[in-house]
Amino acid sequence: MSSHLPDSQNDTIYVYVNGRYVKRDEASISIYDHGFLYGDGVYEAIRCYGGIIFKLREHLDRLYESAKSVKIDPLVVKDHMMKIVTDLIKRNGLRDAYIRIIVSRGVGKMGVDPRNCLKPTLIVVAEPRPLLFADSSVTAIIASIRRTPIWSLDPRIKTLNYMNNVMAKIEAIESGADEAIMLNEHGYVAETSTENIFLVKDNVVATPHPSLGVLKGITRDVVIRIVKELGIPLEERGITVHELYNSDEVFVTGAAAEVVSIVRISGRVIGDGKTGPVASKISQKFRELTRDPAEGVVVG
Repeated sequence: MSSHLPDSQNDTIYVYVNGRYVKRDEASISIYDHGFLYGDGVYEAIRCYGGIIFKLREHLDRLYESAKSVKIDPLVVKDHMMKIVTDLIKRNGLRDAYIRIIVSRGVGKMGVDPRNCLKPTLIVVAEPRPLLFADSSVTAIIASIRRTPIWSLDPRIKTLNYMNNVMAKIEAIESGADEAIMLNEHGYVAETSTENIFLVKDNVVATPHPSLGVLKGITRDVVIRIVKELGIPLEERGITVHELYNSDEVFVTGAAAEVVSIVRISGRVIGDGKTGPVASKISQKFRELTRDPAEGVVVG
């Protein structure tokens, strides 16, 4: 599988594939890689700000926990993985970058038996990428597609299999919205197609508890810390759609999106239809933290 991206930067951007740095447009994996055949693998998405890889250690901790849960040995220790990431950013001459680390089960004959794969595939990408949403506020729908239940696959495992998230995103696009809010199997709010979700009501911030079927996001954890530092009460609990509709503010968080307000959900205007004061304060503080060397790994 070759990328062949129609991008003028293909000759200057390199990616790491199984021990080799290759030009982005020349990178390839086997069609028999189980990450391609079955979504059998794990990944992390990370951002670098001004030469600081934000929360890289925390992302690597989660990557290795995900890999352990699905019984994939990356065959690379964390310190070496960190060096691969920093070396790739330097090779690409980037100060600001979107980073993706992918570890798949590897190449093997067809069939879901993991014993078919003898060695995992490791891919690291570091390239320029704008924020997921062009605006600081977006619209959303309540998707009919449900989040994978925790008794089926623990959502704290960040796997390559995102089919239900993709279907929810398609539903949002076809409805003319930017994002899809997914519920869990019991009808409580879980998360969006790729972000964690928060609401504000009467100056109290609430977000779904991880036990309700949500990814324990790194950006989510940072935002929770910011909320507490701002002295705003925080609740991790079950949230209903009714509560979302009647919130003063709703915002989502993630590495690709950062902190973005949702101003309309399934035709209901949230608050005054603009980014609220709580989300604004959190977003400002978040941006400050991304430039703090103590909050990440400096590329050098």
